[in-house]
This record gives sequence, C-alpha cells and structure tokens, in this order.
Amino acid sequence: MRVMTQFSIFLVNKPGVLAQVMAALAKQKVNVIALTLMDSSEHGVLRVVCEDADAARSALAGSHDRFTETEVLALELTNEPGDFARAAEKLAAAHINITYAYCTGGAPGGKTTAIFKVADLKKALRILRPAKSARKEPRQAVRAAPGRRR
Repeated sequence: MRVMTQFSIFLVNKPGVLAQVMAALAKQKVNVIALTLMDSSEHGVLRVVCEDADAARSALAGSHDRFTETEVLALELTNEPGDFARAAEKLAAAHINITYAYCTGGAPGGKTTAIFKVADLKKALRILRPAKSARKEPRQAVRAAPGRRR
C-alpha cells in the first residue's frame, strides 16, 4: 500500500485525443499502473496513476495543457471475490469517505491494484495497514567465541 500521484487529464471528446495522451506517456517510457476514463457529451476525464510521477508530469506538460494532480491510495489486492469489498468496509467502519475508486484488471489468482480517492488519506493508511503480528520470533542465543568466554 502506498500513496501515489494521480493525474486527472481533461480531454476533448474527439477521436484520437486519448491516443495522443497515452502515446506521450509511452514515448517517455512511463508505465501506467491504473487508469479510468469518464466522459460527458463535451469532454472526458482520464485519471491515471503511473510508476514515475515526475516522468508522467513531464510528458503531460509537453503534450497536454489541462491536467491536475492529487494524492491517492494505491492498495494491492488479491484478484478474488470480496477483497475490494473488505477494504471498502474497513474504510466505512472508520468513517472515511471514498470519493471514488477504480482498479486494474488482474490475472486469475493474481494481484490487482485498487486506487482509492479518500477524504482522509493519513487515516486510511492507518486503517488499511496490515496488522503486525503479535507473535515475536524466538530470539536465538548468541554464544561468545571460545576465547572470549569467562
């Protein structure tokens, strides 16, 4: 689980505009972690999370003039029924509003990445952080070298 930068890119609703943005990212060798696209009759909003935010920012600044940035929570989930629901339930139980969410497709039995835009990022990190095991590993006895024993 980590905090990542999400870019919201405002697109004119015409053929080729999405392709231009994605090609600009590809040209800079920016790997996309997750994306979602929403549209209306006049424009679309592409939300994208990339491995390298600085490279993505540079690519977008050189190719597109209308985008914003926000911090989102990227959470690795198993690609099994109920895993996304469990994360959403934990946030709900802690009274953390999910403004929106989306996730990557995952291979059967593999992993998927869920992106959450939440009202309280720090609290969400605390709530979703895996619990540390209460059981401590047994300490191994350390013996002094034979010449150092008393």
